[in-house]
Amino acid sequence: MTSRSMKRKDSQSPAVNLLQEYCSNSSIHGVRYFNREGQSRCESGWWIVVFILSVSSCGYLINKIYQKWDETPVIVSFHEKTTPVWKIPFPAVTICPRTKWTSSWLNFSEEFQTMKEYGFNTTKRMDEMLTLMQLCDRTFMTLNEYSFSQLPNKTTNKTYAELIKSTPIPLDMNDFICYFGGELNDFENLFSTTFTEEGVCYTFNGLAAEDLLTVKMDSDLLGKVRSPHWTLDSGYSSKANLTSYPYRSIGPGALAGLSIMLISQEKNLEYMCNGPVQGYKVLLHSPADYPQMTNRYIHIPLDEEVMIAVKPQMIQNSRTLEYYPPKKRQCYLSRDRNLRFFRVYTQDNCNLECLTNFTLQRCGCVRFSMIRSEDMPVCETNKIICMRDAETELLEMGVLDDDNESNFHTECDCMPACTSVDYDVEITQNEFEVVEWGMANGESRKELEGLYVAHLKIYYKNAQIMKQKRSELYGITDFLANCGGLLGLCLGVSLLSLVELCYYCSVRPVMLWKKWSQVPPKTENNGLPEVCLLSAAEVRRQDVRVSGIY
Repeated sequence: MTSRSMKRKDSQSPAVNLLQEYCSNSSIHGVRYFNREGQSRCESGWWIVVFILSVSSCGYLINKIYQKWDETPVIVSFHEKTTPVWKIPFPAVTICPRTKWTSSWLNFSEEFQTMKEYGFNTTKRMDEMLTLMQLCDRTFMTLNEYSFSQLPNKTTNKTYAELIKSTPIPLDMNDFICYFGGELNDFENLFSTTFTEEGVCYTFNGLAAEDLLTVKMDSDLLGKVRSPHWTLDSGYSSKANLTSYPYRSIGPGALAGLSIMLISQEKNLEYMCNGPVQGYKVLLHSPADYPQMTNRYIHIPLDEEVMIAVKPQMIQNSRTLEYYPPKKRQCYLSRDRNLRFFRVYTQDNCNLECLTNFTLQRCGCVRFSMIRSEDMPVCETNKIICMRDAETELLEMGVLDDDNESNFHTECDCMPACTSVDYDVEITQNEFEVVEWGMANGESRKELEGLYVAHLKIYYKNAQIMKQKRSELYGITDFLANCGGLLGLCLGVSLLSLVELCYYCSVRPVMLWKKWSQVPPKTENNGLPEVCLLSAAEVRRQDVRVSGIY
């Protein structure tokens, strides 16, 4: 170090000296060229500009990575291994006959025409007619929309649920032929009675009321088989066996699936209320879902054999996502969201509860089939149009959803469950020649006239399924690794470089301050110029240089 540089160093502030020391020793690329000995200001300025550009580029790229990590931290991918179908429950099957009552009990067409011609109070069976209108097809509602607002309230103290339950249904379950897993079973042993917007339906493999609902409903219209060894999140426990509920299929193919032969009679078909299409509505859903028949159903026509090949779609959540907030992982764990009426959170259950609450707000009452509390009034038949419009309005809110505006649909916040099971289907149909089949088995043609048979088969298409899983797209380790890669690429920075920077910002200034505070003040000798105080090592180096000259 020359005497000139030493004088310049002494004339500078300690902070500037510390900065120069850091620039000379820093491991960050380019910093040592900021104020290198013998370097022009133009060169120093060029390096400073290059360094600022590198820092800006690195900051921009790190910000992009952070946005991706913050906004989309979850990726849905296929599981590494396939899963046998016997590890998941067989789909719950809900069957609703389009024929709601026997024609001998009430002729709906005649009664309704009488009501339209002579007034709604002319029939003695007004309560029965009001009850059946609650079950009519939407085509009937559209054609007779003007009439519904003029309908009176029912006069009986019985609820609509009780009236529907007492309606004679033109189906004898003892006539139904039912197989599951290749074994013949009684229909009543496999199917439980369920209440839907279609009236009385029959559900196979659905959860019992005690496992599904938080409110008490009509015990005669809900399943009773408990499922202690299965949950939606965890699946079957180690204590479950092949007969544990909900039932599961041991393999693919029609033999291991469900087969039902449904029988109805021509004399009970009704076209004004039920519409031009006759047969059955069938819904395949998760055992944890309460059936909603108006959403998505499969039509089973009369005198047809319908084969439904099921392809399960299951999605699960990785444990690393359990600590993410629901908004980031875009799904709810069972502990994240508690529904008012359901013990098990699923998106369909949440949507049904949302529709119930919106119908109550919009119409002041709810549909007879909705899961509800005791303080919710049931809508009269003259509110059918209001209930239909409420369902349409809620769907429109979902389409017109705006993140900046809150509406009833957004407040429901029905995100998917983190663990869910859906069932995709492939359907094939063939004509079922019941007369020829019956005559071949010894029945007479006369006995078979007016008899309709629908044959339904439901089975798994494949023995294995490919599950999907939600997992981290960017974990904290991936984020730090990407940031470190960009810092190394743009600046040559490592973790030790950051430690070095912290050292010069904290430890080094303290040590220099202690050192400078111990140095005695400089004095002047009779007006002579100040003499730099050299260390012993520096004096020896100067002596060597002087002796070398001489």
